[in-house]
Amino acid sequence: MTQTVELPLWLFLLILVFAVVTLASHFLFPSVRWFFRRRLERAVKRLNTRLKRPIQPFKLAHRHDMIQRLIYDPQVGQAVQDHARETGVPDAVAFEQAQRYAREIVPSFSAVAYFSIAIRLARLLSNAFYHVQLSYQDEDAVENIDPDATVVFVMNHRSNMDYVLVTHLAAQHSALSYAVGEWARVWPLSRLIRAMGAYFIRRKSGNDLYRQVLSCYVRHATAAGVTQAMFPEGGLSLTGALGRPKLGLLKYIIDGTSEEGRDVVFVPVALNYDRVLEDTVLTRAALGNERRFRARIGVITRWILKQLWRRVIGRYKRFGLASVRYGQPVSLRAFRADHQRDLMTDLARDLMTRLRAAIPLVPVPAACWLMQKHKEMSEADAVQVIVDLMRRNGMTDQENQTSVEAAIDQLVERRILRRSDGKICLSGQRVDLLEYYAASVPMGPDEGNAADAKEISASAGS
Repeated sequence: MTQTVELPLWLFLLILVFAVVTLASHFLFPSVRWFFRRRLERAVKRLNTRLKRPIQPFKLAHRHDMIQRLIYDPQVGQAVQDHARETGVPDAVAFEQAQRYAREIVPSFSAVAYFSIAIRLARLLSNAFYHVQLSYQDEDAVENIDPDATVVFVMNHRSNMDYVLVTHLAAQHSALSYAVGEWARVWPLSRLIRAMGAYFIRRKSGNDLYRQVLSCYVRHATAAGVTQAMFPEGGLSLTGALGRPKLGLLKYIIDGTSEEGRDVVFVPVALNYDRVLEDTVLTRAALGNERRFRARIGVITRWILKQLWRRVIGRYKRFGLASVRYGQPVSLRAFRADHQRDLMTDLARDLMTRLRAAIPLVPVPAACWLMQKHKEMSEADAVQVIVDLMRRNGMTDQENQTSVEAAIDQLVERRILRRSDGKICLSGQRVDLLEYYAASVPMGPDEGNAADAKEISASAGS
């Protein structure tokens, strides 16, 4: 037992590596994970005391456990059997496919990534690009939502900045869980987005097995009280106007509730911008038959470098106002009691009506809408009319006139409008952008504030 054993150096090193790995995996790593897990749990507990809607345990569950919970759900099990029978593949193959779908969908939420990185980055970007405004149609109704209810923010989709802006403004309420499309499934962006609690969805999937796995995840999250945010339009608006709703996610949320269980409260969150960062890309995409955004990484990089250079030389200007307004919330339990026959369609229609009514009026869209009607106006009259329109829309900012003047300067600089002899008129250029911003005005001929808009517009014309 005490005899000397000679070993080659490479074999000795290999044995040493295996010994270190074994020691770490069996003794050190579990202790380290336990230590950090305890610290994280204490941090989340402190965080929940200042959040209006605490982070639900469902969001904090291990990702592996959530995936197992999905694939062994009876609904998914039945879908696996149906898929195997319809496609002729073995049950084990269909089960493996469902497992891949679950791994693709399920997030890996990190409270540290969300509240230490994402919130600060969202605040930095929001304030770097815009003057941010927040308003309510009925603040008391939003603040007094049942604390046990599942809250779902229903948002119009104007820009990819929507995610950033609402994440920043909702930071004191809760951690939001977004449904994000294929654009975010790019490494390493996907890891960060998944850590922020977002779940990935395929916008166009004819696969019933996939839809059942996604439905199961949304149903579990809704039943667990996870605060969610959804874009009923399904994608960015290419025209500037509010699009028609897609009913997929709404159906999954309704399926995740019952009359006896937790209530769901939908809160319309309407956004509007003086400048949508992707406006040129979106208007070009609107000319084609497919929703393809040709925003190459080189173009994006040059744009970012250009903005940084402007900041360095002191010529950087923010892009005007970014306005967010919370609309009138609607309780699913109360709505269900009055709409038993066609609940989903009626609810979608009601939510889009509330969302449209909540859209804030900001100066650039208002100026585009007004000039589209009158072609040419005195600049002083145009400023006054737009200020009056914004006031009637509920914008009470004391600096409305300054914002409107800056908006007209921006439109002239972008060659959408032209200034001449104290008047402003259409430039004849960038007509696509003029129409795009005018379409976002929440007082078109078919909408609720048409009478006010017509009255002010007529007084301006006289």
